[in-house]
Amino acid sequence: MFNKNFFKSALIALAALLLTQPGFAADYDRTEVKVGVVGENNEYWQPIIDKLKAEKIKLTLVKFATYPLPNRALEDGEIDLNAFQTGAFLKTESKENDYHLKAIGTTLIAPLGLYSKKIKELSALQEGATITVPNDPITTGRALRVLESAGLLKLKADAGYMPDPSAVTDNPHHLKFFFVDAANSYGTLEDVDAAFINGGFAVDRGLTPSKDAIFIENTHGWGLENPFVNVIAAREAEADNPLFLHIVELYHTPEVAEIIKKTYKGALIPAFELP
Repeated sequence: MFNKNFFKSALIALAALLLTQPGFAADYDRTEVKVGVVGENNEYWQPIIDKLKAEKIKLTLVKFATYPLPNRALEDGEIDLNAFQTGAFLKTESKENDYHLKAIGTTLIAPLGLYSKKIKELSALQEGATITVPNDPITTGRALRVLESAGLLKLKADAGYMPDPSAVTDNPHHLKFFFVDAANSYGTLEDVDAAFINGGFAVDRGLTPSKDAIFIENTHGWGLENPFVNVIAAREAEADNPLFLHIVELYHTPEVAEIIKKTYKGALIPAFELP
């Protein structure tokens, strides 16, 4: 005879067993994670969101307009993770603001491009040309290094990865720099000869760096030791949180890499080894 009570008890036991298997919400200290991002193009997070949903975890992207905001929000506990910045920017922000944040995984590399509405190639840049440079220390340093690699500037030998304008030892073309917040760089294109625009903001404006930039940064090498690789950051006290490390694992998958490659066509490059 069919025993309804036995069948009900068996279902309850099975459900309890499943919920205690690795990858379910019961394994973690929370069922919702808020991740701070900058910009509108975040398609590569969708496979991660979908996989976590199947594990009874809700991942929400919290969008910010400018770069300094997500680190402040992470430090204050308004979000759990952020994923928008290079490792170098994270270290600089943490030092300057006494944040207690740590990179826990790599995401992608966004080569820095120089764009113009007035010239088609770098060789057409005139004497005394005006160039917009994002004013955060990391992008400023990258921009100066790009100009050096193009033969337009010379920098001090000991300037490091992130030189500031005082490190310029020779400016033979008398280039003039216009410093603005990275989010506003695109808007200056009508008023300057050329502008450096970060990869994410370039894509948001419909630009394809590999096609539209008149010159682009040569970025190579992966790993947290590369200062220009973008990272997922957590508060230091939660850097070893199993759920956060699981999110890093879900990011380092072929599905995410394929979306980055197809969607951004060289504007963003996966910066992780595939399993």
